Amino acid sequence: MQVFKNALELYSDSLGIREQRSKLIAGNIANASTPEFKARDISFKEAIDRATEEQTPVLKTHNQHFDINDDYVEIGYRQPVQAAEDGNTVEMSVEQVQFSENVTRYQISLALLNKKISGLMTAIKGE
Repeated sequence: MQVFKNALELYSDSLGIREQRSKLIAGNIANASTPEFKARDISFKEAIDRATEEQTPVLKTHNQHFDINDDYVEIGYRQPVQAAEDGNTVEMSVEQVQFSENVTRYQISLALLNKKISGLMTAIKGE
């Protein structure tokens, strides 16, 4: 089973990071007219690099201890070309392009995952 996990983990991490990025960008768009709102984003490359690093599992020593969330995404602030007079840094044209690009890349990651699963299924069936 570890073989399957290793084969699919990169695609799974990629989809999760893309989903989180979509939520951030959608939040930016929703707050485009909120005074002092700062546009946020993540670096996909940095997040995927963190996700693919070897992680040492943290063992729980008591059943009431909290599980540690493997959150690989570090949220930063987008640097605007020109901030609004009210301090808002959301630039709708930038957000729309970033959102569209992220959705396209999410769909590509999903297609690659489906192709990988199909390949694994073919190998399992021996076809």
